[in-house]
Amino acid sequence: MVGLGIDDTYTIERMRTLILHPEYEGEHYAWRMGDKVISTERDLIFCQAEAGTYNLQLEINNPTPSYTILHNTTIVVFDEEVAYSPYISKVLEYNPAPGQFINTMPEYEEGDTYQTMLSKVEDAIAGTNRSLISLGGWGGYVTFAFDHSVVNTPNLPDFIVEGNAFYASAGNRNGSSEPGVVMVSIDVNRNGLPDDPFYELAGSEYTNPATIHQYALTYHRTPAEHTPQADTKNSLSDTTYILWKNNQGEQGYVHKNTFHSQDYYPLWFTDSTLTFYGTRLPDNAVDKSGKGNMWVQTAYDYGYADSHPNDSISRCSFDIAWAVTAEGEPVNLPCADFVRVYTGVHQQCGWIGEISTEISHARDLNIEE
Repeated sequence: MVGLGIDDTYTIERMRTLILHPEYEGEHYAWRMGDKVISTERDLIFCQAEAGTYNLQLEINNPTPSYTILHNTTIVVFDEEVAYSPYISKVLEYNPAPGQFINTMPEYEEGDTYQTMLSKVEDAIAGTNRSLISLGGWGGYVTFAFDHSVVNTPNLPDFIVEGNAFYASAGNRNGSSEPGVVMVSIDVNRNGLPDDPFYELAGSEYTNPATIHQYALTYHRTPAEHTPQADTKNSLSDTTYILWKNNQGEQGYVHKNTFHSQDYYPLWFTDSTLTFYGTRLPDNAVDKSGKGNMWVQTAYDYGYADSHPNDSISRCSFDIAWAVTAEGEPVNLPCADFVRVYTGVHQQCGWIGEISTEISHARDLNIEE
């Protein structure tokens, strides 16, 4: 006989993840809490927001050889000794794409490394801080965590991400909107690193025919001998600045404008290319003037960071229940340990530059401020 590998009793703090893995293999699994089946996967990821005693039953069925196993487990969830913070606790990754605010938000200083830039980003957006960081052009991203697991509360949004979007006028979604795709992950291997699968939170444009899934784009560092090609009429100092190529057989350039003269390529990276993967959202900016001097960016309905003003709380909020696999299938996540945000639109907007998601703050809505 092989031990089932599941204890009779567990104790764990609320908003902490417990992963139960039965050693017995079977064709069918059913985890029940009361009369409700909460999972049919072999492994159960357990996370609860409220303290209490939770009684679970695992049923394993196998046809050949034929056997059925029933096992009861009690999980005692207790309150944390030190109250959790609703705000970002740690920034684990900052990998921006080239853009007009890179090396300035936060500021790069000579000698800075990946780790020192990571610390600057954490200082900018962790806790109650609300300094903007830029993710650059399409694909650039930041990954952060709270000091607890964010619980997937049924039928309610779970966390909010703030940026610097604004409407041109009240009730008018035209203005400045630079949508960022949001993903979540559970620390399944319990190593504290964001190296487990991430799942996209499917926003309003996920099924839009113009959205491109499994998109990839590579940026090429500008050679030292490069000769700028200016377009002074549109306030561009170089229209052939940073070459990009995508997996659709297309290529183009990140433009450099006259308002931001610093290097747009992240200076703490030594690689000559940067490649990003993800979902490319449809272009959301239109030149209303037809002359390149009046760009308007329209906010998407829901599900994207830096798309709506921060006081539009419901439209800046995210529900872990929106999570989908890379194939677009819904996935049932009880919580999230890591949140990743990346620029979702790949578009140049004349003199106002590229679409680049900016982030200033995030908060777990399950915990009062």
